[in-house]
Amino acid sequence: MDGLLFASATLITLALVFYSIGVWAEKIAHYLKIWHAIFFWVGLTFDISGTYAMHLLAKGPFNIFEPHTLTGQIALWLMFGHAAWATYVIKKGNDDSRKKFNRYSLIVWMFWLIPYFGGMYLAMS
Repeated sequence: MDGLLFASATLITLALVFYSIGVWAEKIAHYLKIWHAIFFWVGLTFDISGTYAMHLLAKGPFNIFEPHTLTGQIALWLMFGHAAWATYVIKKGNDDSRKKFNRYSLIVWMFWLIPYFGGMYLAMS
């Protein structure tokens, strides 16, 4: 296995691990905590790094409208918005907002799984 391919797969999988822990821990707690937001940001950072490594491996011209690329970009922006909103909610300090935050988390996480598993499928085929 190529070193860059191994690094990119590892980074993307670390994104899955950190983001999933943050999302599910927040979902179970029904209350947004600071460490949840930190895990969102760490997951996003690993995802951006892994996506960049995958971009370096890509052959041919960059096409944003290719389904895997498009869903991946949407997922990255959703993750960014999610992490930024979590940070805002925590800084705002409103307990009611912290309790209601988890409704959005699972939707972003499920959408993120589309390019994650799509990339695995593409790599195997």
